Amino acid sequence: MAKISELLAKLEMDELMEAVQQELDNGTDPLEILKEGEAGMIKVGELFSAGEYFVSDLMMSGEMFKEVGEMLEPHLAGKTGEILGKVVLGTVEGDIHDIGKDLVYVMLKSGGFDVIDVGVDAKPEVFVNALKESGAPILALSCLLTTAYDSISNTVKAVEEAGLRDQVKIIIGGGPTDESVVRYTGADAVGDDAQSAVRLCKEML
Repeated sequence: MAKISELLAKLEMDELMEAVQQELDNGTDPLEILKEGEAGMIKVGELFSAGEYFVSDLMMSGEMFKEVGEMLEPHLAGKTGEILGKVVLGTVEGDIHDIGKDLVYVMLKSGGFDVIDVGVDAKPEVFVNALKESGAPILALSCLLTTAYDSISNTVKAVEEAGLRDQVKIIIGGGPTDESVVRYTGADAVGDDAQSAVRLCKEML
């Protein structure tokens, strides 16, 4: 199993997908496979922080993790096909980190949510348009840079100006975010990790 986290951390796409399929064939719990994937993503983040990986490596690992998530999706808890609700997800303007966002994406999908991922460095109007088009009642904003707090505020304001604020719950997440950032930005809640993001979304429906 540790092989999965290692392959993801080394960005070995083909071998990773083969290893995931092998674990599924062996009857391994898909949630355990997902946890191994998360461990690999954390390792990628550490390599990036150490200057050994670049933005392109971060983006590639995110795509790989998404592929793993899509492969596992039919085997996970949300496999009944019942959609709990829609969530618009993205990393705010001025921030290109997608590891945390991609973890939340996979966990929400596996938890039975329909997730509209608008990507990274997303302007407030991108989130607003996605909310209008999807009718999603939850907006999940990822932010790993303290310099992007104002982008969260601007996104919350844009949702208000669009007349959607009373219909949409806004949760935030990412390394430096906490309750003080919730108060500063006007969001509704903060998630400490991907699991708590799923719990919050379920509570808010």
